[in-house]
Amino acid sequence: MERLRGKDGWGPAAARGAAGRLGDSVRELMEQRVLPACERYERLVEAWEALVPADIREHVRIGEWVDGELKVFADSPSYVYEMQLCSSELLEELRRRCPGWRLRSIRFFSEG
Repeated sequence: MERLRGKDGWGPAAARGAAGRLGDSVRELMEQRVLPACERYERLVEAWEALVPADIREHVRIGEWVDGELKVFADSPSYVYEMQLCSSELLEELRRRCPGWRLRSIRFFSEG
């Protein structure tokens, strides 16, 4: 309870001080962690869209990135196969365009 009370005691002034500190913390988190991660992801998506033809992109999506592995999901096994055929070139080009991602591999999964 003492932490909530603050030096100004109870009331609006104390609440404004706590809210201001919380707001500063949230802003710092956004600027230092969230926005840079979004910008990195945006670069990956832009590279993906430039490399994968539109007619194939309609059937595949980037899933997640874990420990250097990019997981890609396709709506049918035939698109998984098609993506696997070009996976070496795709991985090489994604590494070149997005060096901060440190991609080791791409794995394709069928959702259909």
